[in-house]
Amino acid sequence: MCRSVLKVGVVLIFVSMGTVAFAQQTTAGSDPKISAGTSAPATQPNTPVVAPAASADQAAAADAVRTPRAMPVTLHELSPWSMFLAADIIVKAVMIGLAFASLVTWTIFIAKMIELSFVRRNLHGALTKIADSRSLAEAQFALGSKGTILSALLSAAMREARLSAGISSDAGVKERAASSFADIVRAEARRIRLGMGLLATIGATSPFVGLFGTVWGIMNSFIGISKSQTTNLAVVAPGIAEALLATAFGLVAAIPAVIIYNHFARVTKGYLEQVNRSSGAAGRLLSRDLDRTHVSPPGRINSRAAE
Repeated sequence: MCRSVLKVGVVLIFVSMGTVAFAQQTTAGSDPKISAGTSAPATQPNTPVVAPAASADQAAAADAVRTPRAMPVTLHELSPWSMFLAADIIVKAVMIGLAFASLVTWTIFIAKMIELSFVRRNLHGALTKIADSRSLAEAQFALGSKGTILSALLSAAMREARLSAGISSDAGVKERAASSFADIVRAEARRIRLGMGLLATIGATSPFVGLFGTVWGIMNSFIGISKSQTTNLAVVAPGIAEALLATAFGLVAAIPAVIIYNHFARVTKGYLEQVNRSSGAAGRLLSRDLDRTHVSPPGRINSRAAE
């Protein structure tokens, strides 16, 4: 009986010792702090090292998925010349055309300024010279060989008086001379207004041509945005700036053209008033000559017309 009790006690002691050892091994494998202080089995070091490395790679991969990769941005020098060189071929053609229109505007301005100042000064001097003339012949002699519009009017009046010699109706002579004067004045008005229509066309159409270049450039910018799939201002700004440069070219061509046209319209109007005064002066001299052909100093009819 005693031997049986002893055997059972010994078995219980061994079982309890095995349970304690198993519990210690399990606790050491699950807690890194406990395993660091005790000797671990050969397969145990792989468990605490592999798990953190794998979690770091997964975190980096997750961050890469969440954060989109930024597109490389090419910086542009936003100067007028660089924007012109980088512009689309259509926008370049628009800007070149507007630059040529601006050149034409300033060429017309210089040419018309010289022409109008020259003809106004000459016509004013011619009117001053014939102010005291008593006949067409005397006025023509006073003018000399200067090719002014007044010389053409006097020549037309003398030609009409010569062709109408022997006709007693002075009213018919004056009417035909007035018709010749009107033709000369209209021809001079057309000549002096040469280039004004081009100025008006440039001033009226240049802003719209520049706007066409701007619309085309902005359209290309939006196409570039859709291809690059980014709305970064550094990517969008150069294309829009190139497009707006076309509008600037249009305004540079249009504004001077409108101002120069209005200036020449006033100057031309003043010159044509001088031409009309010249026509009236030639008509008055012709009327005096016609009156002299009917009454001579001794009271006889004078048959020499326009002398």
